[in-house]
Amino acid sequence: MSSLQVTYDDVVTARELLADVVVRTPVLESRVLSDVVGGPVHFKCENLQRSGSFKVRGAYVRIARLAEEEQGRGVVAASAGNHAQGVALSARLIGTKATVYMPEGAALPKVEATRGYGAEVIFAGRTVDQALAAAGEYAERTGAVIIHPFDHPDVIAGQGTIGLEILEQLPATGTVVVPIGGGGLAAGLALAAKTLRPGVRIVGVQAERAAAYPASLAAGHPVMVEPFATMADGIAVGCPGEQPFELIHYLLDRVVTVTEEEISRALVLCLERAKQVVEPAGAVGVAALMSHPRAFEPPVVVVLSGGNIDPMVLARVLRHGLAAAGRYLAMRVRLPDRPGALAELLSDLAALRVNVMDIVHERFGSRLRVDDVEVQLQLETRGPEHCDEALKALRKGGYELVVG
Repeated sequence: MSSLQVTYDDVVTARELLADVVVRTPVLESRVLSDVVGGPVHFKCENLQRSGSFKVRGAYVRIARLAEEEQGRGVVAASAGNHAQGVALSARLIGTKATVYMPEGAALPKVEATRGYGAEVIFAGRTVDQALAAAGEYAERTGAVIIHPFDHPDVIAGQGTIGLEILEQLPATGTVVVPIGGGGLAAGLALAAKTLRPGVRIVGVQAERAAAYPASLAAGHPVMVEPFATMADGIAVGCPGEQPFELIHYLLDRVVTVTEEEISRALVLCLERAKQVVEPAGAVGVAALMSHPRAFEPPVVVVLSGGNIDPMVLARVLRHGLAAAGRYLAMRVRLPDRPGALAELLSDLAALRVNVMDIVHERFGSRLRVDDVEVQLQLETRGPEHCDEALKALRKGGYELVVG
């Protein structure tokens, strides 16, 4: 690893720089996941960090280490939201102008928070990579210093301070599970943790729809992939950074992927059982543990990397998560067009102890027979078994159902 531009000493120095800037976020035990895994599981709650995510650590270190003349020219960044807020807050604390390029369609709370910290927000492209290209053009045109979200030694060193905290807060840690987008967080954390305790395992997690690292690690160098739309927009990066990739290639024990359904179930668990508001990208480590509980050596620390989620997105994701967990059921039921038919259906649902959350009664449509109506239902059940029992009972009762 002779070509590496970031060292363990850089991480230690970064922590000194961040001493009065960031919060030493708590490590909280998850009893439900501990039972699932068969050993202690803790959350490193970077969702409770200033600006709502870990990103302020690397952004502040990068900007603080700029020369006075560079700070005077201002900084520019590209981000779906968390790096944007980290850069905006850091620039305000240091006293330099920040311009942030965000993909079109970025979550409104992240946009407003970035502006609230004093940065100018410009929308460009549909992905972080496209926004990053626009930020690069702005830097060339204006002389502003680009603050890359992951591919810089100062950023990696700043994120690595989380690894120092984890091993101080839980010295017996066996495995750290960390989200991966471009790789700055995983790289810095792995460098710090493996230097302190070479035996600790570091497992990275990516969203299946935006997973550049498995292909890159197999090829031995960063490989560009076209990320598909994913709820985990904070880690939807098409190509790993050169510098984080080298650290991850040498230091990470494994990189796994999780599906959209697994992420949504993880968000439900974080809210319902851990009482933590976590964005989809921040919950992928939880999703990995829920899907493969015996693949992680305890004690396990899962990094909840951010909590900046649009309430509207949260509502949709929670519905998706409840459906994936068998607790939310959407279906259509065809009924004869006669008085009392709908009342009978609702009575049968009540007898099955199914809660009707929403109902739409459609009397006209090209797919309906003249003497039929269709009822669209959104139902709440107590879990997969209850869901299956209700569907079997309704079909046995003669109802014509279309689920989904």
